[in-house]
Amino acid sequence: QVEVDVSPGLPGFSMVGTVNSQVREAQDRVRTALHNLEIPVPPRRITINLSPADVPKAGTGFDLPITAAILESLGQLPKGGLESVMVTGEVGLDGQIKKVRGVLAMVEEARKSGCQGCIVPWENRREAQMIQGIRSVGVRNLGEFMRTVRERTWEHPEKEREKMEIAPEITADFREIKGQTAAKRGALLAAAGFHNILLMGPPGSGKTMVAKRIPGLLPALSHEEAMEITSIYSVAGLLSSKVPWVSNRPFRSPHHTISPQALAGGGKIPMPGEITLAHKGVLFLDELPEMKRETLEILRQPLEDGEIHIARVGGRYSFPAEFLLVGAMNPCPCGYYPDRNRCDCGEHEIKRYQQRISQAFLDRMDICVTTNAATYGEFRGEISDSDSIQWSTENMRKEVERARLIQKERLKESGICYNSQIPPGEISTYCKTSEEAEKMLQGAFEKLHLSGRACNRILRVARTAADLAGNEAEENISFEIVPEKTILEKAAAPIQKILSGKTEKEQKNRQGEKGNRHFAMLKWIVIGSIITILLIMAGVVLCRRKKDSAKEEQADEE
Repeated sequence: QVEVDVSPGLPGFSMVGTVNSQVREAQDRVRTALHNLEIPVPPRRITINLSPADVPKAGTGFDLPITAAILESLGQLPKGGLESVMVTGEVGLDGQIKKVRGVLAMVEEARKSGCQGCIVPWENRREAQMIQGIRSVGVRNLGEFMRTVRERTWEHPEKEREKMEIAPEITADFREIKGQTAAKRGALLAAAGFHNILLMGPPGSGKTMVAKRIPGLLPALSHEEAMEITSIYSVAGLLSSKVPWVSNRPFRSPHHTISPQALAGGGKIPMPGEITLAHKGVLFLDELPEMKRETLEILRQPLEDGEIHIARVGGRYSFPAEFLLVGAMNPCPCGYYPDRNRCDCGEHEIKRYQQRISQAFLDRMDICVTTNAATYGEFRGEISDSDSIQWSTENMRKEVERARLIQKERLKESGICYNSQIPPGEISTYCKTSEEAEKMLQGAFEKLHLSGRACNRILRVARTAADLAGNEAEENISFEIVPEKTILEKAAAPIQKILSGKTEKEQKNRQGEKGNRHFAMLKWIVIGSIITILLIMAGVVLCRRKKDSAKEEQADEE
């Protein structure tokens, strides 16, 4: 709420109410705009109070409310003409009213507060009119604003509003990816259950291509989801004037040098970060080991809770952060391990490279798939792909939607939407397993030393795999109804090598190579010693010859 008092005293503007420099500069913009419009401002003391005073204010959206309050106090606008009306906008020096960010959230809050109408900049009008139940009017300049207030335009009958069109676009197709059946199956599982997925493989194997196509598998946004995402992008100032809404699932792909504050959200008055901008969509983090460890560790709490909490001296802020995380990484610094024909990295280098990612972070990745380099036949398309129709984005999306309907029906009483959101206390209810599957899980738990979180995530992924197989009638998750068993076993083999060590043959080769290296070192030590001895002997001989020649010269002189 903006309050203005014009009283006798030393001329000047005085602004109070915990304002920052952007808000404080409004006094110069407003005074100059009124002067340029030839609206007389008497030489009096003008005091402006922004209430409540204990809440920090920032941004240029207070320019128009401050101008309106001054004009009303000077008698240029009718008294009480703006009562129960929300006003926002930046005022230019020539009186033009410019767009501001966060209008959608402001209008929604005004509707909840019982306001009669809203006056917003002309460029924000389509964004504001998306909120039903309240009339929003767009103005271009102060003259139009004053006319709107005098005529109370927000009370006039409203024309038909523009409807939000939610028409998701599919820009890339999985059919373009050569081979990589395991990665495609992993992407299908991730999209169907909203599971996090980690792609590991050599450079150029298709990890980024797979990640960029995952949003095309996700179902279309509902109206509520679209409004929620649009509100976030409005606050961040990322909405377009031509299409002021978000109709596609977000896909955010920040560079690996991103700071913790940019990822989680920050600032003196925190703004949404990348994880919030990826809400209800996909967050793709490429080159995971190259990112700062403290940056990755920030994701641990949002991945569990679906929101991020930021504490500052001025207050606590919460932003939604329910996203599908897709990570990509190379298995070693050069990227070609375990292919020892191309990889020259030492074991210590590989271990140190992989330990840049903590086990706590890896525990939150539901699916891990390797992407092997495509063969020349696959790359050139000489090998006919009988599954080209099956692995098209359109067909895969239909499978995802069918699995989502099964989940929606099963989880309707719990208030959650996806298998990945099943709480630990209800795993036994929704993810029952057959006796054979239970024995297999127990063996993996004991042999691989899995954590309780990892075990629960395995069960959630298995539930999604069963849903994709169309076995919603099955009470238990069995080994037979999971069609990707063979695919994922093959895909997991290189990862098991990395995590569990080498095979016996590789260990023997390693021991043989180690012995050869020791023999070579010993050989060069012996050769070096012989050369050193020969050099010493040659030096001694030269010294003796010099002494003999010196004696002979001395004898001749005598």
